[in-house]
Amino acid sequence: MCDWDFIGGFFKDLQTESPMLGRFWLVLMLVFRIVILGTVASDMFEDEQEEFTCNTLQPGCKQVCYDLAFPISQYRFWVFHIVLIATPSLLYLVYATHQHNKSANPSPSKKRSSRENREEKALRTLYIITLISRIVAEIGFLFVQWYLYGFKVEAQFPCDRFPCPYTVDCFTSRPAEKTVFLLFYFAVGVISAFSSVVELLYSSGKWFCSNQKKLDLYDQCDCENLHNLKQEETEEKAKESVTSTSSRKASNTGNRTKSPRGKYVSGSRLTV
Repeated sequence: MCDWDFIGGFFKDLQTESPMLGRFWLVLMLVFRIVILGTVASDMFEDEQEEFTCNTLQPGCKQVCYDLAFPISQYRFWVFHIVLIATPSLLYLVYATHQHNKSANPSPSKKRSSRENREEKALRTLYIITLISRIVAEIGFLFVQWYLYGFKVEAQFPCDRFPCPYTVDCFTSRPAEKTVFLLFYFAVGVISAFSSVVELLYSSGKWFCSNQKKLDLYDQCDCENLHNLKQEETEEKAKESVTSTSSRKASNTGNRTKSPRGKYVSGSRLTV
């Protein structure tokens, strides 16, 4: 159980980095897969090869028939499934923890806002990749489970492989319980794949709308800045127009002189 506790500790840390739909997937992994597989299923599949019997004493016949009936033990198949499904999420957790540690000790030479935006974008991209990997793995394991075991564990299994002298009948242990677990884990896999697809659509739509709002805000700010610049240019042109008018009036006033009769006349009209 120490290995399961180790994986469970990673999932508890991952819960803080996941949205609500991601936490629902974690509940499926922790409760309906890891806990049940580590407690109930381990006892059920512990003696599956020993209890697999055939109606012959031919050496080697029992082993080859068991290998034909169960190419991979169901218990080991589900353990490998959990490890492979959990790997992308654990990689995301390691990267997110590393980024948070870097944010806790920011570098003074970099701008904080631009660095945070880059880190947030990288985390979002990695999370989307994690979801896609999880969905592919879930669907792949569902197909492989159906291909290997179907939906029922047969109580009687005929076998005619060498070195069996003839077609022998082999019998599996606890076929009804194993059938229930087979259907249970298949249903959990379907629910997990469906929740991952919904989470992918929700996260992609949410982050796309968030980026669109930021772009709209930037466009609005650019429009306001452009309007302010045009207004400033208009005011500057008005000031220049007023200044040039005042200078022309001052120039016309300086070109006039006073006549002997007390009237101001233009200096160009005075002759000797």
